[in-house]
Amino acid sequence: MIRPLKPLRNLSSMLRFLCLSLFTCLSYVLSAQIVVPSRVRDTITAFRADSAVFVRTKTPLAYLNYGLGEDRLGGAKMGYIDSLVLLRVTGKYKDLYRVRLTQQLSAWIPQTLTKPDTNVRLPVQYLTTSWRVSGDARYDYVSIPLPERLPYLSHQEMKPSRIVVDIFGATANTNWITQLRSAKEIEQVDYEQVADEQFRVVISLRHAQHWGYRIGYEGRRLVIRVTHQPEKLRLRNLTIAVDAGHGGSNLGARGLRSGQFEKEFNLSIARHLKKELERKGAKVIMTRSNDTLISNTDRVLRLRALKPDLLISIHNNAAGDTTKTRGTGTYYKHLGYRPLSQAVLERLLDMGLAEYGNVGRFNFALNSPTEYPNVLVEGLFLSHPYDEALILEDSYRKKMAVQIRKGVADWLKQVRKQRS
Repeated sequence: MIRPLKPLRNLSSMLRFLCLSLFTCLSYVLSAQIVVPSRVRDTITAFRADSAVFVRTKTPLAYLNYGLGEDRLGGAKMGYIDSLVLLRVTGKYKDLYRVRLTQQLSAWIPQTLTKPDTNVRLPVQYLTTSWRVSGDARYDYVSIPLPERLPYLSHQEMKPSRIVVDIFGATANTNWITQLRSAKEIEQVDYEQVADEQFRVVISLRHAQHWGYRIGYEGRRLVIRVTHQPEKLRLRNLTIAVDAGHGGSNLGARGLRSGQFEKEFNLSIARHLKKELERKGAKVIMTRSNDTLISNTDRVLRLRALKPDLLISIHNNAAGDTTKTRGTGTYYKHLGYRPLSQAVLERLLDMGLAEYGNVGRFNFALNSPTEYPNVLVEGLFLSHPYDEALILEDSYRKKMAVQIRKGVADWLKQVRKQRS
């Protein structure tokens, strides 16, 4: 039963009542904070809103993640950024920094990819200036002067074919864009201030198929290098990189019954594919030609230097389920490269294999480069007895290589039709 309060007789009684009430409220608030589970309260160390903790990336393959989640491929990546890019740290979790892109958007980066910068002096705004579009024999260039190496992210769009680059921390002060006739692949460029500190560059392409682009800094000038579509869209006119997954002590999956390692099957198929492509006149770059341990980072950096027209990465699969999960699949990360992965999958399925699927947004290092079209082929499941029996035969591995080559040729034919 709740009893009614007696009337307050004087001012001192009223003050005592108010103080007691205030104390009770504060006690409740403090107790409410105390009962928050420590695993939640201690998960992320948040820095003060007015703190000025800055770091710079220290590798040309630094990357930003969406959040703290991860699996065997690591955390879901927003994208890669150049070295010496300035990032404002707003929090920390284990060995990750939370960095601010805009007031509404944050990202996460491994601390090992950064180094402190204690000499930053923030301007009122990072203003863009006027920029330039030009080209040479192989590439077009969008050159944007900036007052600092600011973070950026990009994505591809289809129908119409466009490259979209967001520069974070920048505010528009671009009053003209000089576009030269030497630019062959870029149809036009434009920009918009999407939000405070989010400056968006939109690059419209002349061709439906994306042939790649690279973003990086030259000093404080952000340069977006766009690859021209090759004039002759046939295998004999292209340089194709073939990647045999795993190698050396990186064994990959293991055959359910044979005990053979994935690295051996990958290299065998890659060698057959090299011969098939060269027989049709293509120049072939192999990331490994023998049983050698090469990190994915080193593979990506080598390919960046060699500038292939496209990449085919060869792997084979495995699953905990050894009775149902089987078949072949192709994987891509960037939307503009999906047509290549679809064409290769169609040819592999012509062999009568089960369809594992065409898998997009795949968070794999060799799918990550934007510089060239790329596809990851996961041939068969070594964990399934039927699939394993097929791939144990060298003649079958050779047949798979033939089908992959035909898939690439089909894709080139589709691109030729789009151009005509």
